[in-house]
Amino acid sequence: MKVIVSGKNVTVTNPLKEYAEKKVGKIGRFFEGDVEAQVTLNVEKDRHIVEVTIPVNGMILRGETETHDMYSSIDMVVDKLEKQIEKYKTKIARSLRKTPLKFDGGNGESINIVKTENEPKVVRVKRFAIKPMDLEEAVMQMDLLGHDFFVFSNSDTNEVNVVYKRKDGNYGLIEPELS
Repeated sequence: MKVIVSGKNVTVTNPLKEYAEKKVGKIGRFFEGDVEAQVTLNVEKDRHIVEVTIPVNGMILRGETETHDMYSSIDMVVDKLEKQIEKYKTKIARSLRKTPLKFDGGNGESINIVKTENEPKVVRVKRFAIKPMDLEEAVMQMDLLGHDFFVFSNSDTNEVNVVYKRKDGNYGLIEPELS
């Protein structure tokens, strides 16, 4: 497993980088072939935040934790990712068998748009490849990312849909309808 460690508002020392590579590298046992993990270390005031993103077969495994110690944050995010993988292991394995294994290098870009006055403004635009998937896989991907909604290309209807988590714990699906 290839682990890329970067820092925001923190200097990534060699011992810290080696620790992150060693700990995150253990997740590689769940995957076949070369998998790339992006580890971002961030310090905001006294919060030490670690974010790990692993794109695999069009899906994204993501974990983020924060503590008052960078090493503890690394340990916790690895535990979180391992639990995600264990929880979805059979679904992920089924998904990997459906399509050949491929890895996405980048998953978006962000830009800043500046407006005057106190108007709400778009501060980030994210672009990502939409992989055709069924509703069950989209729900799984949304849960893996820890998001409240997920935009996907529905393989059954060939349309862009949005699945979202409802306040009652169930899921909703938004399908486009031309007027």
